[in-house]
Amino acid sequence: MVSDSFAALAASLARPGSSWRSWAGAWRGPRIDPGPVRDGPRIAVLGNCQAEGIAQSLRLLLPSAQVHLVPFDGLGKRHGTLERLKGYLAPFDHVFTQFFPQGFVEGGNVHALGEDDPRLSLYPTILFPGYQPDMVLVGDVGALSASRLIASPTGPYHSAIVLCAYLEGLKPEETAELFRDSIYTRLGFYEAWNVAAAELLGSARDIMFPLEAELARWSRRGCFMHVLNHPKLFVLADIARRLAVEAGLQPLSARVEDYLPDTLAADVVWPLYPDLAAHYGLTGTMLFKDRARRGDPKLYDLPAFIAASFAIYRRHAPESLGCIRVEGWRANPAVRSLFKA
Repeated sequence: MVSDSFAALAASLARPGSSWRSWAGAWRGPRIDPGPVRDGPRIAVLGNCQAEGIAQSLRLLLPSAQVHLVPFDGLGKRHGTLERLKGYLAPFDHVFTQFFPQGFVEGGNVHALGEDDPRLSLYPTILFPGYQPDMVLVGDVGALSASRLIASPTGPYHSAIVLCAYLEGLKPEETAELFRDSIYTRLGFYEAWNVAAAELLGSARDIMFPLEAELARWSRRGCFMHVLNHPKLFVLADIARRLAVEAGLQPLSARVEDYLPDTLAADVVWPLYPDLAAHYGLTGTMLFKDRARRGDPKLYDLPAFIAASFAIYRRHAPESLGCIRVEGWRANPAVRSLFKA
């Protein structure tokens, strides 16, 4: 029995010459193993913030592969032109990349990069606001620059309900009352999942990487997004595994999320609101998590999140708080009436 085992352990530690100090002293592990010898295929992974999870997964699933991350952030500054980027990628056996448009590097978009290059495979950018339909960006979104966005208590992500309530002159406590089932229905939040699914599946088919089977599998695991553009690790691992298989490689049959940390979970996590969660048969929350900087991450409950958001908005002129969603709501009399005290 377990109790007998504890009794025996206690008795042994009570003997002369025995002590808790000697039993629970500093652990000395074996010499650090440098890890697997990576002399296999050279793989370049290009992409946005999702690419790191793809690269990490490939390193785990392909122990001999030499996997190099090439972030989109600063791609033009590092490589300058498309020809220089092609030169950098020349030694790799496989190039896995998300789509990037004209302007990321001088000389062309991702299709120009992959022209007549069988090594290049496109993988999808996962954007899915279906679980967090209230999440929006505020500021000059069209500039495609984070520096042109208005910060919120949780990075660049804002609540459309909170912003609209602020612009309509509601008080924080009145704003909190808007987070309920009837308002979500009027705002179309319960239709957002199907819209998001159609857009994701359509964009994936456009690059010949259909995701119907994967989306069904991810959905069975509940909310698979931290925020609208940060998938959970098991999503990225599925994509990494498929890239490897379709490239003729043989990945390990391991669940990546059982062995690696989810780095995007250290960033912002937006809640799945309880009424929305109930609609999908899930458990929800109203805790908004900011990214971890120093020490523990900060959690905001709904009143604290609203108060912090209002404090930020007061530092900006109303005309600078641009948001297409909120502008559309305020232009619609029926929707705008929901935000009257």
